[in-house]
Formats: sequence, C-alpha cells, structure tokens
Amino acid sequence: MTDLFESYASDFAQLQKSIEARLAVDFTSMSADTRRSALRHADAEAEEAGELVMQMELEVQSFPTSVRDRYMKELHALKESLDKLQLDIRAKQGDRTPYGSSGLPLDDHTYTDLEANDEAYQRQRLLQGTQVLERGSERLARSTRLALETEDVGAGILQDLQRQREQIEHSRDTLHGADAHIDRSSRTLQQMIRRAKQQKLVTTSIIVVLVLLILLILYAKLF
Repeated sequence: MTDLFESYASDFAQLQKSIEARLAVDFTSMSADTRRSALRHADAEAEEAGELVMQMELEVQSFPTSVRDRYMKELHALKESLDKLQLDIRAKQGDRTPYGSSGLPLDDHTYTDLEANDEAYQRQRLLQGTQVLERGSERLARSTRLALETEDVGAGILQDLQRQREQIEHSRDTLHGADAHIDRSSRTLQQMIRRAKQQKLVTTSIIVVLVLLILLILYAKLF
C-alpha cells in the first residue's frame, strides 16, 4: 500500500534536486532571457512537485492508522521543502541584479548554447516535456496497478463475505429446523402427558369401583 507513496517521494526528490541545481546557478552573469528561462523551468518543476504532494496526501488518507502518522510527518517535511523552493524561486524572480551575456550550465546543458541555437533550445524543452509526460505515465501506470490490486483484494473480500453469508443462512435454516422439531416434540410430549393423566384417572376410577363392589359384597354376606 505504501509503495506508491514511496514512488511519489522518489520523484519528488528528483525534482527537488533539479530545482536546487537550477537555483544554485549564478544568475548575475546571465542575460535576462536566460534567467527567465531558467526560472520558468524551475517554476514548472515546482508545480509538478506540488502535484506529487497532492497525490501523496490522497495516498496517506488510505493508510492504516498504525503507519499513517509516520507518513504524515514525512509528507509535512516534503511540504516544507516545497514551500522553501517556491520562496527561493519567487526571490530569484524578484531579483533585479544586472546580467552579463554569458550563461552557466544547468542540468548538463549551458544556456549559452541554448541562446546560440534556438532549435537546440526548443529541442531541450521538448525533451524535458517528454520526461515530465513519461514520469506522469509511470505514476499513472503505478496507480492503475494499485487500483487493480485493490480491486482484486476487494473481490476476494466480497467472496469471503458471500461464503460467510451462505454459512450464516445455512446455520439459520438449521436452527429453524431444530426449532420446528422441538415444537413437534413438545406437542407430542404434552399429548403423552394428557393421555397419562387420562389413563391414571380411569385406573383410579376402576379401583374405586372395585373397592365399592368388594365392600358391597362383604356387607351382603355379613348382614
């Protein structure tokens, strides 16, 4: 469950490293256009990092309570890092220091080369955009895999619940059958008790009659 969060955190770390490298360049020796281009790249990467943070926030909400606090602390630290990067970018954008005509390296490419060759500059921007799309596609693929795995787990849980429901229904039917048997047995026992009482009454009556007859016979013989 935490694999996707860790993947987002890894992508965030790469973007953070790239932004910090861009901001570490000495802007005082760059032209205004080169400086603006560098800051646009940094701003775009910061925006992408913000999207990753939003994705991680969504992931954290689904974590078990036992691990959620730890990842919330990590997410809070990433947010603070992102806020600091955005403040640094805004500070660079607001800096009015004059620039020279030379450029310095950024991500293994020099701004002087980009200025000298507009086609190469556009190609570099296209490559960066392609990398962003590839990272987004990878995150989407990971999210899809996670969704499929979650769906499989949910289907398994539903099957288990279905089996448990069938077992409960079977147990309920068995109990109903047992109740019916108990009711029939109770009625039969009550009938037997009534018949026993009737037989006892008849037997008592016969005994009384016999005793009276014996007394009557003895009285007749004696008197």
